[in-house]
Amino acid sequence: MTRARPVVAIDGPAGAGKTTVTQQVAARLGYSLVDTGALYRAVALAVQRRAVAWHDAPRIGEIARALADGRLLRFESGGAGGDSRVLLEGEDVSSAIREPEIGRGASIVSALPAVREALLAMQRDAGSQGGVVLEGRDIGTTVFPDAEAKFYLTASVDVRARRRASELSTRGLPADLDDVRREVIERDARDSNRPVAPLSRASDAALVDSSALEIDEVVEQIVRRVREVEARLAEHTRRTP
Repeated sequence: MTRARPVVAIDGPAGAGKTTVTQQVAARLGYSLVDTGALYRAVALAVQRRAVAWHDAPRIGEIARALADGRLLRFESGGAGGDSRVLLEGEDVSSAIREPEIGRGASIVSALPAVREALLAMQRDAGSQGGVVLEGRDIGTTVFPDAEAKFYLTASVDVRARRRASELSTRGLPADLDDVRREVIERDARDSNRPVAPLSRASDAALVDSSALEIDEVVEQIVRRVREVEARLAEHTRRTP
């Protein structure tokens, strides 16, 4: 399938700055934004609200399928880099899904094959026409292996832990650096070792290490690369009868 504008896939571990970077990249490009991690967080929130144990994989799978089949979980892009919303059973849960406990739950439920299968079609539908930036951990490898522009955004464990601790502190939440660092390492292990769609860098994804870079520098690198891809697509379109 040849798209007029590319699908931009930005994968990477927790704390690498993906959310901020994807928001700014989408805004610079005038693309829509899809935060696929927010969908898994919403499933985790639904599980928590139903008082289902994190280890109850069959029940969690049923919840995810029911949400997807009933269109009870929706991602509304703000378009052109604007603010987006996650709606769970009609409620805007965009803030609620950012709580630390929900983040941990999302790492658990996202490892379940039934959950990933339930949300896969939703993610692909959101980006099928191109002109979209998708953030996640398996966008370039599983969701859109044919994405025209792929990036793997990462940073050292220490840098990611400091960033996460600073974020939590800003929100008035507990932020002991050693505890946060341990959680980052544990999250990396869960995401990288899960049996279905583990966190990994696609073979054709450009590596962007943000450890020593400012956000603006990271965004500039990615936007410059996407503009090159846009030019190639435009040239292909001109040459195709």
